[in-house]
Amino acid sequence: MVCFYSKLWKPADLLESEELAKEIKDCVIKIVRKREDKAVNGEVDSFDNNFLGLLINAYHDSDENNRLSLEDLVDECKTFYWTGHDTVNALLAWVLLLLAIHGDWQEKARREVIDIFGNQNPHPESIAKLKTMTMIIYETLRLYGATNGLPRKVAREVQVGKLVIPANIDLLIARAALHHDPQLWGDDVHLFKPERFAEGIAKATNYNAAAFFPFGLGPRFCVGMTFATIETKIALSMILQRYTITLSPSYVHSPIPILTLHPEHGIQVILEPLHNNA
Repeated sequence: MVCFYSKLWKPADLLESEELAKEIKDCVIKIVRKREDKAVNGEVDSFDNNFLGLLINAYHDSDENNRLSLEDLVDECKTFYWTGHDTVNALLAWVLLLLAIHGDWQEKARREVIDIFGNQNPHPESIAKLKTMTMIIYETLRLYGATNGLPRKVAREVQVGKLVIPANIDLLIARAALHHDPQLWGDDVHLFKPERFAEGIAKATNYNAAAFFPFGLGPRFCVGMTFATIETKIALSMILQRYTITLSPSYVHSPIPILTLHPEHGIQVILEPLHNNA
């Protein structure tokens, strides 16, 4: 009698990925347990009302139907960290690239920052005054949005125009295609023109909400939109206060989607100190 034994083989990169995933999960659980222990030991009155505290409260909900599982809690923390770090990092990188190429807009943004903040660090109450920078960020998100598509699941049969979409199918709304559609944006759709947004998003899109949605649409609209844009404006303001930005001759343009849209070979720019900050 001949017996055959099969062995599950996993490539090294998959094993490394699983190990990293376990480390991240363990790290999040450790933070959760620490917050729980403080509440149980009376060091604090509650789990707190910040993002993590709300998740832990949901994890301990007395109603089983509303209770959040530990896996869901961990996944929510991972998602919030990723969207709050990786997407902002990518956005700031693409903004720096475009400002390095378009020196006129870089100078407009710098003059605005100096007029509002001088040489002081940006203060939250004046962030809303950065109109030029807002236009630049919106145009960067249009050209180099964080993701190429918006996945959605159809809950029930729905008709969109002449198209009938059946229930229980997965859709990918091609964000990149809509953001680069000449019928929506004009023949100069591939050009960097922040002035498109001079009168706001509604006017730029001819009041077509689906034409521009870097942070999603509908009830699952990204709750971190304001945080992400403010963080980008603060970082960019501090850079423009101190440096001029030019593109390095070694830069090779190759955007590649890896969860978010990244420059495959990085973005090489040259930062030169401004004379008044040298």
